[in-house]
Amino acid sequence: MYKSDYLNRVLEQTKNTYPEQKEFVQAVEEFLDSMDFLVSKDPKIEGNAILERLIVPERIIQFRVPWVDDNNKIRVNTGYRVQFNSAIGPYKGGIRFDKSVNLSILKFLAFEQTFKNSLTGLPMGGAKGGSDFDPRGKSDKEVMRFCQSFMAELYRHIGPHTDIPAGDLGVGAREIGYMFGYYKKLKNEWSGVFTGKGLSYGGSLYRPEATGFGLLYFTEEMLKTYFKSDIKGKRVLISGSGKVGSMAALKAKELGAIIVGMSDINGCVVDPNGLEVEEILNLAKAKGEFVNEYIKKYPDVKYSKVARDLWKTPCDIALPCATQGEINLDNAKELKEGGCYLLVEGANMPCDLEAIRFFNENDIIFSSGKASNAGGVAVSGLEMAQNATFSSWSKEEVDEKLRKIMKNIFNECYQTACQYGQPKNLALGANIAGFLKVYEAMLAQGIV
Repeated sequence: MYKSDYLNRVLEQTKNTYPEQKEFVQAVEEFLDSMDFLVSKDPKIEGNAILERLIVPERIIQFRVPWVDDNNKIRVNTGYRVQFNSAIGPYKGGIRFDKSVNLSILKFLAFEQTFKNSLTGLPMGGAKGGSDFDPRGKSDKEVMRFCQSFMAELYRHIGPHTDIPAGDLGVGAREIGYMFGYYKKLKNEWSGVFTGKGLSYGGSLYRPEATGFGLLYFTEEMLKTYFKSDIKGKRVLISGSGKVGSMAALKAKELGAIIVGMSDINGCVVDPNGLEVEEILNLAKAKGEFVNEYIKKYPDVKYSKVARDLWKTPCDIALPCATQGEINLDNAKELKEGGCYLLVEGANMPCDLEAIRFFNENDIIFSSGKASNAGGVAVSGLEMAQNATFSSWSKEEVDEKLRKIMKNIFNECYQTACQYGQPKNLALGANIAGFLKVYEAMLAQGIV
């Protein structure tokens, strides 16, 4: 498959070792697609077994999480923390609470996080954690008891210079507050061990908006570079009604885009003239979803119970912001037929490998989430800096720093892609640029 025999061996070894971990294997394969441009020019990568070492996490922590529900019944879930790579800094990555959580998903997320954090230019390694606990439908007290039990084990493995978790799917301000409070009690110290905290106890302004806003700042750089244009008047599709999708819609509308379609877990809504974004955001904030209520208020809107039908809608730009694996090859072809020429990932690995290869072969400029989704962890890094210096920055200061970081990430990806003769292949640029910093640090630190 690859020109490099070394890469073929690494991929085959990965598939044979983790046959049941399809998400993790896809993340590795997508990364190795870019390494074919690099390894033949640098024999030290193979000579030092860099890739073999890079695809194995430094540490995986798995533990039981017993808790008591409101009916006084004992429940048990499984907790995880995948500390993937600390070559360039302490582990950094979110915690996810969702029934879909398993080791494959957390490994792929932590692997991607390693390169995403590298691209920000901040000294942060890669990690991810979570549990198959689903906070939806649980009372505040049930969520608190679960979070405290989860932290009763995890606290031993994290710290401001060791591993700094954040929120992710199913983990918002409520969950972060409960976990941070219990960590503080157990450790008898106040430290910036969590990011995404509330503003009253060390959180940063713009953190909830950061991933979605950063996605649009990155998209604007793509449009400026490749099309000498901006997003004003462009037809945009956005999947997901969580923080990323909602904030991406807010910023896209602010910049003059026409949001022609959005989706959540109940399906999708489409209006070629543009959706009422403010109404969608209000519904999403109040209920965590919007489709069912939106179609009641706007019965003439085009609606489907199948969220993937969103990608059949004609558009200029697609922003998948929901979850992994939401765009397959068929969806990619539908996007092409609908006129899409720019796809920018707002979620982690929402496109499967066949879809990504189709985009690259069919003149749809594609950005992987490890670059365009980095706004959230960038502002988390800024929150860490504010905590470390006991300072607080204004919204304007944080927004300016976020814009600069996203612009720098785009430029680094673009310049790297150009260096390897692939100016439109931003995924290649992101993979190589993110890898090189980690690689250099691993070489410098020896075999550890």
